[in-house]
Amino acid sequence: MNETKRIKIAQFGLGPIGISSLQLLARKSWVEVVGGIDIRPELIGKPLSEVLGDSDSFGSAKVYGSFEELLENTEVDAIIHTAGSRAEQSFAQMRPMVEHGIAVVSSCEELLYPALRAPETTREIDELCKRTGARILGTGVNPGYVLDVLPICLSGVCAAVKGVYGERVVDAATRRQPLQKKVGSGMEPEEFKALAAQGKAGHAGFQESLALIANALGWKIGTIEETIQPVIADHDIETEYFSVKTGQTAGLHQIVKAETAEGFSIHLDLKMYLDAKNPHDSIQLESSPPMNATVSGGVAGDLATVAALVNAIPSLLKAQPGVRLMTDLPVPHCSESLGTDPANVPETVI
Repeated sequence: MNETKRIKIAQFGLGPIGISSLQLLARKSWVEVVGGIDIRPELIGKPLSEVLGDSDSFGSAKVYGSFEELLENTEVDAIIHTAGSRAEQSFAQMRPMVEHGIAVVSSCEELLYPALRAPETTREIDELCKRTGARILGTGVNPGYVLDVLPICLSGVCAAVKGVYGERVVDAATRRQPLQKKVGSGMEPEEFKALAAQGKAGHAGFQESLALIANALGWKIGTIEETIQPVIADHDIETEYFSVKTGQTAGLHQIVKAETAEGFSIHLDLKMYLDAKNPHDSIQLESSPPMNATVSGGVAGDLATVAALVNAIPSLLKAQPGVRLMTDLPVPHCSESLGTDPANVPETVI
């Protein structure tokens, strides 16, 4: 991969995250955006520049109604997929891409560790990737970084680890409309509990974060316990998208935890609600040496998700074909230039 050859990338799904993804891709010198894919009739056929209101960054790239239509009109090296949270559904959307040997990086939460909920399909798609040279990766900010990749990275300087605790507090009032809706904003608490019991509310991919940590540490865990409870508003809250009265649901408190037979434990705690006080991300390892790290204010989820997707592409293209995990790739990092050889030592270091 040399300095003059740009990576041809298309965006699958033009919701808020997909649009933000394109905006970031437009700023990367190593990217050529070749198109977008979306099923909405009002978007199909439109120039991406018109969809985004950016006349300078996308050239002749336009929106297509399917991957097959995109492929009939342009070459593509990689696709950013932002169109779902469930592994089975996302694998089905990606199958035509995999059949053509295309690399796909996805914000689908369950694809962080897809074998947890879709073991048979994961094996099938992995084998197909290896035959065609395709690669699939699920990533993002959470899951994909804060409560899984970050504690794994912290363990890299530990002689032993016996416990992992992760805590994330997010002020959902600062986030996009789909997320505020997902955490139950404005629902009656009993309605939220009923939806959570049906698996229709809550933060997706939380169990996958725990599974990725356990896999990286070489731990064989027992049953993963998960609880989801509403956070009740103690005052009236107005956001750009919701009006929440005192006593209604302002968000969620979700916990996943598991132990090994030896007593090693993983405990992840997420509070995501409107007007959350003291937002932060905190990781504590019961380890030697002990590790304790906090990101004051927390990682800004929407922009960080997009950055995680974009930053993963060069590393994914160098990875072995297959359904890949974040732990299969180098340490995540931001790249403004691909350079000619990733092994080169920067001149400023010499």
